Amino acid sequence: MDRVGDKWSLMVIATLQDGVMRYTELLHAIPGISQRMLSRTLAQLHQDGLITRTAHAEVPPRVEYALAPLGASLKDIVASLIEWAITHHDEIRRHRAAVETADARRRADQPRGSITAKAATTAF
Repeated sequence: MDRVGDKWSLMVIATLQDGVMRYTELLHAIPGISQRMLSRTLAQLHQDGLITRTAHAEVPPRVEYALAPLGASLKDIVASLIEWAITHHDEIRRHRAAVETADARRRADQPRGSITAKAATTAF
């Protein structure tokens, strides 16, 4: 569940639904992912048997990634999760903003120099 449920794994699986891709193609197709995170995610997905990694003996080396049958079986699930996230994105942002605003008000209303219950318990 950890592997399939994380953001980057879902994005890689969704991106590979269209077929075989090279590393740089994946890097450009997945907004916000770093090279380190993409490399780590690809290695983990490969280790779990969700994607295939094919290295071609060429100069320069060419490595291609594709969904393995196990990864392809997740297509509908991943598509549903992404659709849900897109549908509810604005609602989630509103909830986060409301909580952040309430937290900021509480901090502003707290007298300076007072010790909160949380701070008091962590101090001991």
